[in-house]
Amino acid sequence: MLRAILTAGAAVAALLAPAAAHAEETGQGIPPLTDRQGRVLTLHGWNIEDKTHRGEAALTGITERHLRDMRAQGFDFARLLVFWDDLEPQPGHYSPGYLRRIGRVLDWAEKYHLKVVIDAHQDVFGPAFGRRGIPEWATRTDGLPFTPHPDDWFAEYFEPAVQRAFTHLYEDADLRRAQAAMWRTLAARFARHPAVLGYDLVNEPMGEQRPGEDLPTAARRIERDQLTPMYNRLADAVRPADPDAWLFVEPTPIVGEGVPTGLGRVEDPRVVYAPHFYDTAMEAGADYDPGAGWIEAYERAVTEYPKRYGVPVVVGEWGPPDSALPHMNRFYRDAMASLGRYASGWAGYVWCYGGGYCAVDDRGAFRPHKELTAEPYAETVAGTVRSSGYDSGSGVYRLSYRAASAGPRVTTLSLPPGTWRITADGGARVGRGTAGRARVLAAPGSEVTVTVERG
Repeated sequence: MLRAILTAGAAVAALLAPAAAHAEETGQGIPPLTDRQGRVLTLHGWNIEDKTHRGEAALTGITERHLRDMRAQGFDFARLLVFWDDLEPQPGHYSPGYLRRIGRVLDWAEKYHLKVVIDAHQDVFGPAFGRRGIPEWATRTDGLPFTPHPDDWFAEYFEPAVQRAFTHLYEDADLRRAQAAMWRTLAARFARHPAVLGYDLVNEPMGEQRPGEDLPTAARRIERDQLTPMYNRLADAVRPADPDAWLFVEPTPIVGEGVPTGLGRVEDPRVVYAPHFYDTAMEAGADYDPGAGWIEAYERAVTEYPKRYGVPVVVGEWGPPDSALPHMNRFYRDAMASLGRYASGWAGYVWCYGGGYCAVDDRGAFRPHKELTAEPYAETVAGTVRSSGYDSGSGVYRLSYRAASAGPRVTTLSLPPGTWRITADGGARVGRGTAGRARVLAAPGSEVTVTVERG
């Protein structure tokens, strides 16, 4: 059912999407992500999660190894999934143990120099429907039916009970207050943790489709009329506790079908647009079709919002369930090139040890073609980036920037395992760091080009 709905939605999306931009214009007008010192950030990393354990065992499935291994492969970013039902199992009662375990993961991230976004995750709303996310005590369905779809879990979002639960979350005053209080609790606890870059306010929000309303129209209405006010409420809740963190806001997952979002302006100076990057056909097990134009349609749609509102982009999830299919090498190359054109970063789904979506197998070796996500890049640039990019064919990364005239002077490069030769002109000096990192020190205001080549 879901795939049929989304296929129809894609046809409507073609009418909604703007005319194709020239490749060299794609992503122009989108500001970069920056840190507290004003350095330009690039985030390459993975989601980390524990959907298996609950209660006192929640988050025990994430170990120090996850963060250590990610850093060893050159990644600097983790999107940490946390669940409201674990944090607040009873109204107004927050779990001290869960907060401590979040802090433990953040401490490991700090140890290995990874930045973290804390993601308030939900799948099919929450445990009332056999999933994780919004607590059962905050789930209201008005008695509407729910039928599980074990072979197509995403179709459960279209069950009447699930859709009504989202409406109550967005519209009921007491649930609004509870959601805001949950975020105040997280922000107050972790605002000063050096690993915390920001907060992803809700994962893959959905809503209630009205009779006679097609899916793209419903998505744009939900984003405009319900998600935008919700994000503004949550921003107001976070800011007294944490004035500096970036706030990550997501559209509905329908953006993956090439539908520009209906989100409005979030009235906060530090907002990141954080869509996900999934193709319905590949999610159902199909191989990548380079000729279908899905990546191009997605890129056109996903760049509209950040251009309009002047916010950076970080893609919060992406990656197919089966990376061993014949065209997946091409997919990863095309996807990495696309992300590099408009996004300040991304988090693949998911860093775990096994099959399916897992980045690596139980021995820690990359699953087929996922090694293509590990490439040289500049984690932080102390200046204004002129151009930056990696040529996977030649194995050469180049960064050109104008060094800042004041403030931090060190630009940090991240390098995957292997031998790399680094050169810099403009009078800059290169020094090796630890754990696959290198540093470039440039004179204030100088024009610098850094080249990284396989040795």
